Amino acid sequence: MSEMINVEVAYALPDKQRIEKLSVAQGTTALEAVEQANMGRFFDDLPDLTTAKLGVFGKAVPATHALSEGERVEIYRELLVDPKAVRRARAEKAKAERA
Repeated sequence: MSEMINVEVAYALPDKQRIEKLSVAQGTTALEAVEQANMGRFFDDLPDLTTAKLGVFGKAVPATHALSEGERVEIYRELLVDPKAVRRARAEKAKAERA
């Protein structure tokens, strides 16, 4: 039997966050842990897990990333607005206010 490791799976919305603690077999991938966490129980709008972007402690990882003891897998949401567009609009607004 494989050695078990402790990991966490996290998903957050602006008004609701959830971290599930799991004990998984060593060699479990990020995607497998996310599937085991079954976050759909808590979130109706969870992204499609087969295409969702995943990360470990804020750094993007592939779904095939083999987890290590204590790692936290994060499920990332798609951005609603392009950050460049937001910065551009903010700069244009500031420029207009100065004129």
